[in-house]
Amino acid sequence: MSSNLPTADPSPEIALPPRPSQTPTNSPRLGMPFDRRLLLTTFLSGLCGFTLGSTSAGRLASLRFRAENAHRLPISQPGWYLYHKSKNYYKWRAGITEGFRKGGLVAAWSSVFFIVEESLDIFRGTWRAGRSLSEMEGVDELDIARVDRGVGKSRDAWSSAGAGMVTGGLWSAWHGFPVSTAGRTIRMGVLGGLGFGLVQDGVRWAKERWGEEEGESWVRLGAKNRQGEGA
Repeated sequence: MSSNLPTADPSPEIALPPRPSQTPTNSPRLGMPFDRRLLLTTFLSGLCGFTLGSTSAGRLASLRFRAENAHRLPISQPGWYLYHKSKNYYKWRAGITEGFRKGGLVAAWSSVFFIVEESLDIFRGTWRAGRSLSEMEGVDELDIARVDRGVGKSRDAWSSAGAGMVTGGLWSAWHGFPVSTAGRTIRMGVLGGLGFGLVQDGVRWAKERWGEEEGESWVRLGAKNRQGEGA
């Protein structure tokens, strides 16, 4: 005779609450994450390089065209029209070509500076958090809160000065400068990076003084303001 006693169901697995994710609390440089800052600075530096390169190359191309055709100046009104039309075409073609080349170079070297700057911030931050060369402790093995605080304290003018020094050294090696010229270029890079870092420190101090939310980017603040106005 089979027993009709109810069998106890296996106890359901107890669902553990999700582990809260640790969000970074350090304030990024200029109030922007690194990807946005790199994209913005690369675009602006490329635009400046394109403007300066196209303007300079266009002016030189115009003078070169006038010098090459000084012995055969037109003598009629249609001839002068074609002369200026050809000169403008020659000017714009040389200017746009050189502008894209200069813009690409300036954007590439500015990207090198900001990548080195961010790398120094992270390296110094993980070093503050306890990373050592003797133990070769990985970043994943460190406490994320300590790493976050260390990176926040390391975002200062010293990393910018180091990035300027590295960029100046790479620029000198790329062009094969002699030792004296390379030293002067590296010194200019250090001073330029230090000045830029002090400006960033000043912006960060002003934002902390006037009570802006920590770690929130200017783009997000602008979006929140637009949403508030549209409501």
